[in-house]
Amino acid sequence: MTTARVAQAGLRGWLLNGLGGRPGQIEGPHAEQVAPQHRHRWWKVMCLTGVDYFSTLGYQPGIAALAAGLLSPIATLVLVVLTLCGALPVYRRVAEESPHGEGSIAMLERLLPYWKGKLFVLVLLGFAATDFMITITLSAADATAHVVENPNVPAGLHGHEVAITLVLVGLLGAVFLKGFTEAIGIAVVLVGIYLALNVVVVAMGLWQVVSSPLVVSGWTTALTAQHGSNPLLLVGLALLVFPKLALGLSGFETGVAVMPHVEGDASDSEGRPVGRIRDTKKLLTTAALIMSVFLVTSSIITTLLIPHSAFKPGGPANGRALAYLAHEHLGSTFGTVYDLSTIAILWFAGASAMAGLLNLMPRYLPRYGMAPDWARAVRPMVLVLTAIAFVITWIFKANVDAQGGAYATGVLVLITSAAVAVTLAARRAGQHTLTVAFGTIAAIFVYTTIANVVERPDGVKIGACFIAAIIIVSFASRLNRAFELRVTDVVLDDLAQRFVRDCATRRIRLIANEPDARDLAEYQTKIRHEREEHDIPPEADVIFVEVTVTDPSEFATELHVRGEIRHNFRLLTMESSTVPNALAALLLHIRDVTRQQPHIYFEWTEGNPAVNMLRFLAFGVGEVAPITREVLREAEPDRRRRPHVHVG
Repeated sequence: MTTARVAQAGLRGWLLNGLGGRPGQIEGPHAEQVAPQHRHRWWKVMCLTGVDYFSTLGYQPGIAALAAGLLSPIATLVLVVLTLCGALPVYRRVAEESPHGEGSIAMLERLLPYWKGKLFVLVLLGFAATDFMITITLSAADATAHVVENPNVPAGLHGHEVAITLVLVGLLGAVFLKGFTEAIGIAVVLVGIYLALNVVVVAMGLWQVVSSPLVVSGWTTALTAQHGSNPLLLVGLALLVFPKLALGLSGFETGVAVMPHVEGDASDSEGRPVGRIRDTKKLLTTAALIMSVFLVTSSIITTLLIPHSAFKPGGPANGRALAYLAHEHLGSTFGTVYDLSTIAILWFAGASAMAGLLNLMPRYLPRYGMAPDWARAVRPMVLVLTAIAFVITWIFKANVDAQGGAYATGVLVLITSAAVAVTLAARRAGQHTLTVAFGTIAAIFVYTTIANVVERPDGVKIGACFIAAIIIVSFASRLNRAFELRVTDVVLDDLAQRFVRDCATRRIRLIANEPDARDLAEYQTKIRHEREEHDIPPEADVIFVEVTVTDPSEFATELHVRGEIRHNFRLLTMESSTVPNALAALLLHIRDVTRQQPHIYFEWTEGNPAVNMLRFLAFGVGEVAPITREVLREAEPDRRRRPHVHVG
């Protein structure tokens, strides 16, 4: 082998490290992390969520001031009420319903089976990808803003924001290419330092406000002049404006996703981890309370102490309002320390989002057969996601404000779907009061989402691009993998094993039958036709095989084969998502346990071959005979060991 080929094989092995097993058996590169061996106290796991949630303080106050102006504190207060009385109760219920980190998407998947459920999940995955990808690019862009606006950094860096952001995104991708293992310890340190520094900045700002009465009176005067003095009118205007502040709601979906890392109680079982659910609720509540306090206080001090012109694009407070105050009132040294802390947590928020994507996509797409084989490996996915982040950064020119709408759209769609999921779950459980309460919350989030889309349509456009890409790639992969075996295991009951064992002394002959009336005439007619078409001797043993299609949208299934005697005929019956793949898997299993090559007999399917092929792809039936042979050909390349298929 040449040096070039060795290098190519080495690169391929490095990229596809961890990829193995049959399709349908592995749910992705992080499937083993669904139940991690090393769990942690809930407050430590909260910090892992916090690198995403708390890091929004780096840009949220500035975006709020720019979007809501003088109404920013009131609109932020509305946002906090919605957080504590809306999003928090919803996700506490999600934690109860999906204690293994599946989240609200899995809840809706269970409520909506078959293809409509799969399509709905793909749409939600598109918005989830929007949320996580924009988290990476927006956080990196805001980290860049903190770099270039620091007074100790050379002025020559101005104008190179895109390049700096690309470097940060590239470094993030490099970390995952090398390997991303334990993040909780780093997250605890980063969150602890960042929140401590924010306490100092907020305390300083509140002292400035309290000690300077003219600041408050100036704000109230300007607010009255601009919007009037009617409190109800101000609240009404805040209700109209607060959807623009939806960035402050991020982090709840991540909080549920990290549930498997929560330690819980020693008595917890995988079926009902009571302690883990309880501690996850503590995690969600504590994070929401901490963030609510910071959101309200930061909106007050940034609105009252920073000139509005400083928030505009290119202004010194744009995307870094609290850092601006740190430099202005606490000095350059403290401001630089604050900048470094903010840059670190914003960059690590991107790491949290990348880890979320690498866990989210393999949880669903490979199980649907809607991802190429290499998507189950970490490194190829990292390269794809990093390339997408590069494109998004280039399109938005590393501008924080320009990406805010897309980020808010992704966050709001996920929270809205969670609210709808818990509403349906409460209704199904017969909890009428909770159904009304969660339904009201869902309606509020629907309004918020629609208002955000109307105000910032770029968000839904980006989400639509992700959805279209996921659906196109998913169905292309499904078509490409249609002829895989798609069965994870074959299990025969005692009677089925006896049938196979009895026939193994002679030639094993199976007759594929599409169950209809299942009366004596059906089986007599079928066996007479097959004996005539294929010259099967009258004394030869035959076994009927029948497959009932359950959910054709499922890709891989476990095959349970039951033996049955009906009208003195022997039957092997089973349920599967597709007929040909199930028959092929049964034939290979019989071959392996008996050391004989079984024979199976079919009738040609009536009708248009193209239509029958489409029926197979959509409903698991159709061109059964030729597709069974094709599945066998792909699963067993050696013709001498391949089961025989007869069609008449």
